[in-house]
Formats: sequence, C-alpha cells, structure tokens
Amino acid sequence: MAAEPAKPAKPADAAHAAPPAPPAAAAHEKEKNPEQEAAAKPAGGGGITAFIPLIAAIVIAPALSWAIGQFVLMPQLKKQIAAPAVAHEAEAAPAAEEAAASGEKEKGGKEGGKGKKGEAAGNASTYEFENIVVNLAGTMGTRYLKTAFLVTGTDKSLRAAFESNKPKMVDITINVLSSLSLADLEEAGAKNLIREKMIGAYNQAFGKKVVEQIYFSDFVVQ
Repeated sequence: MAAEPAKPAKPADAAHAAPPAPPAAAAHEKEKNPEQEAAAKPAGGGGITAFIPLIAAIVIAPALSWAIGQFVLMPQLKKQIAAPAVAHEAEAAPAAEEAAASGEKEKGGKEGGKGKKGEAAGNASTYEFENIVVNLAGTMGTRYLKTAFLVTGTDKSLRAAFESNKPKMVDITINVLSSLSLADLEEAGAKNLIREKMIGAYNQAFGKKVVEQIYFSDFVVQ
C-alpha cells in the first residue's frame, strides 16, 4: 500500500492566531480609564463645594454681629441709660419749681457773702454775709480770717439797700477785715471793735444810719 501524504500540524496555526488577543484587552482598559478619570474629577470639585457654607459663615458672621449690635443692642442700651435720667428730671422738677418760687430770697454777698436762707433772708431789715475769707495784714498771705455774719437794723429798706449795692458792700467788708492784723484779733474785745468799724463803714456808704448791729455766726483765724 502506498503511504498517505502528511497533513500540516494544526497546533502551529493556533500558535500564530493567539497573539491578537492582547490589543483587545488594552482597548478595554483605555475605555475604562476615561470613565475613572471622569469619576475622579467630580470628587475633587465636591471637596471645594463642601467648604462654601463655612466660608460664607466666616464672612457673614462679623457683619451680622455688627448689625445686631448697632440696630438691636445699642437702642436698648440707650433706653436703659436714658430712663434713670428722665426719672431724675421728674424728681428734680418739684425742687426746681420750689427754688424758682423762692426767687430773691437766697441772694447776698459772695467772697464775701451770699444771701441767708430761711427766715432771716425774708426779713427786709436784715442781710447776711457768708463764707467771707480775707488775708490778714502783715502775714504775707500765710494767715487769713474766715467769717460769716448777719447785718440788722430797723430800716425796712436795709435788705434792698444791700442787694442793690452788693458789689460796693462786699468791697467795704473786705477792706475793713483785710486791714486787721493778727495782733488786732488777739486783743480782748476784738470782735466788738470789728463790729464798730463795719457798722460805721456801712452807714457812711449809705449816708444815713441803716445798720444798727452785726452778729457773727462764724469767726475763724487760720
């Protein structure tokens, strides 16, 4: 019998056909990469978006605090401060009316003296000097006399006369008292001597006998 011709080996063909498979896998990987990149991008954008409320709160909080303080807290604070002042004015009103009603009753000399409060000030024949302070002669300003006294008389125009000539009466008072020395005040009966000098000076200024007596309510040498 004649021998049959040899057939080509199939495994060799299969070996040559297998290599094309890897390009398909690479293509599949390329298709996946764009999807993964697309998925990764939104994740990054979402991280920034998450901080937007916090940033807004940081920016808005100071402005909101200022607005609350300016339009809410400050008006309330002003009302609370104004309330006691209004109450004080309401309480002071009766006292002011009473002081206005008293009018000229509280007039008098300055550095000399000021008007007496109360009954003596309402007496037309009296006039009071208060808080008179003068330097004593010969002391180089180191010693002074502080006094207060009531001027009286029988003339009903005495008070009006002193008030209408107040600057002149104060000047006369200061001149008489400042001419005294420390030695004069240390003598016995010094106050009586001062009374006589002041009564004579006042009556001489008026040109008639208006003042009859002077009563000291304060007499301090320092």
